[in-house]
Amino acid sequence: MANSTASKPSAALRVPPAVSRRTFRPGTALVYIGMCLGSLISLFPFYWLFVMSTATTADMFRFPPRLVPGDQLLVNIGKVLDRVGFFQSFGNSLVVAGMHTLIVLFFCSMAGFAFAKFPFPAKGPLFLFLLLTMMVPQQLGLIPQFIIMQKLGWINELKALIIPGAASAFGIFWMRQYSQSVIHDELINAGRIDGCNSFDLYWRVALPILKPALATLGIITFLGSWNDYLWPLVVISVQNKFTIQMLIASMNGVYSTDYSMVMAATLMATVPLIIVFALFSRQFISGLMQGSVKD
Repeated sequence: MANSTASKPSAALRVPPAVSRRTFRPGTALVYIGMCLGSLISLFPFYWLFVMSTATTADMFRFPPRLVPGDQLLVNIGKVLDRVGFFQSFGNSLVVAGMHTLIVLFFCSMAGFAFAKFPFPAKGPLFLFLLLTMMVPQQLGLIPQFIIMQKLGWINELKALIIPGAASAFGIFWMRQYSQSVIHDELINAGRIDGCNSFDLYWRVALPILKPALATLGIITFLGSWNDYLWPLVVISVQNKFTIQMLIASMNGVYSTDYSMVMAATLMATVPLIIVFALFSRQFISGLMQGSVKD
């Protein structure tokens, strides 16, 4: 009897029952299928661009269309490098997009931080006026901006593509909302106790916390500046100051167009955008997700 009692495991040593497997939910499967389909649809234009860059112009008009890469990629890239000043326009776009992004990040983060944490006269009306400017179409400001650039003597200068957009209403709004959600008043008060002035609070306290928001705004600004075509077309008319988008547009001839060369140039112009997003994608997603979870 004692042996039979000892052979039974005690309650404390009993092994818990195995966790039951999750039941299959059709809704979850549909969500994953939809995400996969959405990803494929989003990636297909990039794949199609690569396929067309490896083909000839005649292959582009073939039916059914060609869906596998060809062997003309190096030939098309060679034609781009030989016939047009690709590297010069590439460098112009790199300078314009890079400098414009840095200036926007500096001024927008400073203004957004001030709107979020510093009291000053007419703060509410000024911010309301800032939001109202976001409703004005960009095309309405082309003529006044062109007149200003002409009086400054900045026509056909790269600084005409950098300085006018030094601060954006969306950038200030974005940085203001982010600063309100992540920078607490206790940090500002502690900085003031340590002897920080207003700029020190921005530089030493706010900027390290605002990195995800800066990465998000930086990617959006860089993409917009790199892909901008309308404003450079207005103020730039000399070929040695062309941006990459103007160069690609100029490759479309009046009577004939080598579409394989255009596609290869477009593929080469897309590479920096992919690199920038790959480098800052984690901060970009973190910045977009900030505020979705309550503290």
